Amino acid sequence: MLKRLTVRNLALVEHLGVDFEPGLNVITGETGAGKSIFIGALGLLLGERADKTLIRSGEDACAVEAAFDVGTAPGVADLLAELSLPPCEEDLLAIRRVVRESGGQNLVNDAPVTLQVLRRLGDLLVDMHGPHDHQSLFRPEAQLDILDAFGGAGPARAAFRAAFDRHAALEAEREALAREDGADVAERIEMLDYRCREIEDAALKEGEEAQLEAEHLRVGNAQRILELAGALAAALTDDEGSAFTALAAAQRPLEELERLLPEAAAWRSEVTDLARRVQELGLAVSGTAERIEADPARLAWLDERLAIYRRLHRKYGGDTAAVLATLEEARARLESLRGRGERLAALDTEIQAAAAAMQTAGEALRRKRTKAADALAEAVTGELEFLGFPRSAFAVDLAPCAPRPSGIDAVEFGFAPNVGEAMRPLRAIASSGEISRAMLAIKAVLAQHDRVPVLVFDEIDANLGGELGHAVGRELSGVAGNRQVLCITHLPQVAVHGATHFVVTKEVRDGRTLSRIERLAPGDERAREVARMLGGDTAAALAHAREMLARPVRDAG
Repeated sequence: MLKRLTVRNLALVEHLGVDFEPGLNVITGETGAGKSIFIGALGLLLGERADKTLIRSGEDACAVEAAFDVGTAPGVADLLAELSLPPCEEDLLAIRRVVRESGGQNLVNDAPVTLQVLRRLGDLLVDMHGPHDHQSLFRPEAQLDILDAFGGAGPARAAFRAAFDRHAALEAEREALAREDGADVAERIEMLDYRCREIEDAALKEGEEAQLEAEHLRVGNAQRILELAGALAAALTDDEGSAFTALAAAQRPLEELERLLPEAAAWRSEVTDLARRVQELGLAVSGTAERIEADPARLAWLDERLAIYRRLHRKYGGDTAAVLATLEEARARLESLRGRGERLAALDTEIQAAAAAMQTAGEALRRKRTKAADALAEAVTGELEFLGFPRSAFAVDLAPCAPRPSGIDAVEFGFAPNVGEAMRPLRAIASSGEISRAMLAIKAVLAQHDRVPVLVFDEIDANLGGELGHAVGRELSGVAGNRQVLCITHLPQVAVHGATHFVVTKEVRDGRTLSRIERLAPGDERAREVARMLGGDTAAALAHAREMLARPVRDAG
């Protein structure tokens, strides 16, 4: 259930918090006071798109936060675990959403989430119905969802959907293969075969290109390398004025200087070491130069090999890895095309089996729907009688249709509100009052099967009044027996059935209009609000209000 809703800087709301109770919570107030702001705030928490114009004037962000007791909400803990979100502590789920002029933030148990996650949680937590949501009853898809929810056909429907998807995937694969005529296939095989042979014959290796480039640089510049190496060897050791000769000459004065100056021993050691290192360097230079060959044949081979790499890079990718990936892809495609005929024959067999499996799953789903259709029609007819249609009839008609993701059945809800009238499709009913009551009757029936813990009704009692209003109130109260219900209403006949009553008012403070909400205490506070809804704060209206508030208690007794 929804424990607490906190709203900041949303439309006319500056800052307020509401603690809701189990059972039927009614929200009343003058038109324009801001009652529907709370429904909008709840919608934001459940993943609806944000309208930034709702941010309170003068502020750069609005925030909505809710705490849900999810102890009786199946699937929430599993979903949090699936998404690696923090678990609930003491069965309390915290959802927070901040909407800014640019961007925003969504948090579940203080962990950031996407709007899609909020929507998935919302499907488990809250079922919302606004004044126009009864239009969804006109859609065959929605009617089928209602029938399957009532009949517990979820697993059978999921089994059919899996069979349908399997059949569709096989059909798509076959269609793709069939689009390629014989000539196209032959040309593609020839092209792919050439591509494979071209790359395979090149025998490319990762890392080889860098080695080839290094060797090409050395062989291509062999003469210049020899010239430079000779000059370096001469400077180091070979010439009369080489570095080694100079260091050797330095040894003679150092021998005498060492006898006269003790610290010269260290100098002599350093010069000796330098001479040895220069000699070693000269030998290394000469040895390397001796291995350098100006081999025109090797240079030509290197040019050709590097040209292969560069040509294949241009044709099949920017580097060797891309070329080798192209080879693997071409091999796989070539194998597929060469086996095209065999695959087409295999697909025909698989499609036939998949179609049979889909038909079997569809018929199993139809049996569940057929059984549920009569029970749903009977249950809704009973609820409609309670809501002011004593001799009405509600029907659920099934008809075969071509396979689609939801099954092989089409559904049509029918309604005959009055004796002597023919059954007509629900979508043909013009009266919004009749449609509202039909929707409430269906929700009342589904509430016994639906496990969503919170139901929200926003003015679904529009265009009703009098005893029908009392009937709607009793129905909502009955639904609230095993669900928390939040109901925004203008009807006093509905409001008096609430276990908890909130009133929304407007006030002007510091030149700004603010909406606020307060919980009404039983007795005079609540009676005065019902009297206002009846049309005036008179003694007669107040007495009538007290009588109305006492009536649900008598009815319950």
